[in-house]
Amino acid sequence: MPHEPAAPAPDRPPSGIPPAQQATAALLQRLAGGAEPIQTHISAVFVGPDTVWKLKKAVRLAFLDFTRMEDRRRFADRELALNAPAAPGLYRDVVPVLRRPDGTLVLGEPGAPLSDPAEGTPIDWVLRMARVPAEDFLDKRAASGRLGPAELDALADAIVAYHAALPPVHGVLPPMHDIARGNVRSARDAGLPAEPVGAWETAILAALDALRPWMAARAAAGLVRRGHGDLHLGNLCLWQGRPVPFDALEFDEGMATIDLAYDRAFLLMDLDRRLDRAAANRVMNRIVARTGDVDMLRGLPAFLSLRAMVRAHVEQRRGQAVATGYLDAALAYLQPRPAGVIAIGGLPGTGKSTLARALAPDLGVAPGALILRSDELRKRRFGVAPEERLPPSAYAETVSTAVIADVAAGAEAVARAGYMAIADATFLDLAHRASIEAAAARAGVPFLGLWLQAPLPVLEARIAARRGDASDATVAVLHAAAGRDPGPGSWHPVEATDPLPAARAAIQNWK
Repeated sequence: MPHEPAAPAPDRPPSGIPPAQQATAALLQRLAGGAEPIQTHISAVFVGPDTVWKLKKAVRLAFLDFTRMEDRRRFADRELALNAPAAPGLYRDVVPVLRRPDGTLVLGEPGAPLSDPAEGTPIDWVLRMARVPAEDFLDKRAASGRLGPAELDALADAIVAYHAALPPVHGVLPPMHDIARGNVRSARDAGLPAEPVGAWETAILAALDALRPWMAARAAAGLVRRGHGDLHLGNLCLWQGRPVPFDALEFDEGMATIDLAYDRAFLLMDLDRRLDRAAANRVMNRIVARTGDVDMLRGLPAFLSLRAMVRAHVEQRRGQAVATGYLDAALAYLQPRPAGVIAIGGLPGTGKSTLARALAPDLGVAPGALILRSDELRKRRFGVAPEERLPPSAYAETVSTAVIADVAAGAEAVARAGYMAIADATFLDLAHRASIEAAAARAGVPFLGLWLQAPLPVLEARIAARRGDASDATVAVLHAAAGRDPGPGSWHPVEATDPLPAARAAIQNWK
């Protein structure tokens, strides 16, 4: 039996729907309570009180062909298969639209046989989903200022978990040059200014040429996967209390079989443009802290630029004035800026990580400096989340030496990738300071050491007040560290009670 009742068409079916699908659209609009659908150039989404119906439009475009009903069904099934694992319960099923012998339309049962003419003949297929409150889409939350630090960390963790569940695709090198050229064609077709589009074409192809060996190495290392493909804030929502991606690109396997860095780049670019650079920087740092993928920075400028150009020509087609801003951003992301290594040391509680987060967004190329926090690298060594506490054995001298070696190696890799690195550790051991200074020297970039200092009672109060932080330091640990504090030495001393102005001044003089 049909899953939904027959529904007469409203007097005015929604506009923007291909003529052959007008009756289907009228049925779905009636089921949704008469509300106008949310439309893109390839789909119409009908939002009811607790159910959402997504209809793929019978259109043929340069990059897809949905004109055949069997293809619309196949891609609806593919969309369900791609998205249901990441958001259980959000995606429900794919159902047929049936025309009964009397001409009325109904929705059929999912997976039911279609051999009984009395039940109806399928004329289309619809993806059925649960309704998500409008305020729970992350683009809306960003616009209303409801993506704070905790929400951004949860978002980054969700992306890390999503990508970790994807199997590597070996033997495939994503066609990034073809993607770039396709964006040039789309930009010109959309009417973006010819001169900056031409300048971007020259710059992006040169950047991708330089990245060929890096991309091949990433593919060999298993970092090419069948990803989301369209991972911006509008395709992320809160579901069952946590961020989840949805609406993964289903119609082109080549466009979605990509380096994980390219998948992440759309989100980082979107945060940078829709929210601010600090948000993009925090998410980038959280992703690297959880995955250890410092290497992704090498390709990030080109990937951010590509994603900005996608948004530029899409917004241009929509007639939005922001299109030129995205075009400017696509060019700006490719502009190099000086690399370097900054180390921030000091006793526990001096605010090293707080200062690093405040400085990072404004340093170097977008979306800012990468922070190599010893506390987070230690947690990753033991396979736990940054906020999970470790036993005292995890702080043995041999472990700490290995962690500082990780910090130094990461700083060198970051600098060689053309980014600014911030090394965040106590650096009480002078050998640890020498290690990070040597990393900068090997990378051929300048080094600046900042040493935070504050009265012991201030540090005790800060540590006692900590909640949900990667540091496991206690007041007892602070007292032990204070007994072997070597002082700033050759590093720049900064009072930790209000360190940001002094740190920025030191950086400005250093540059």
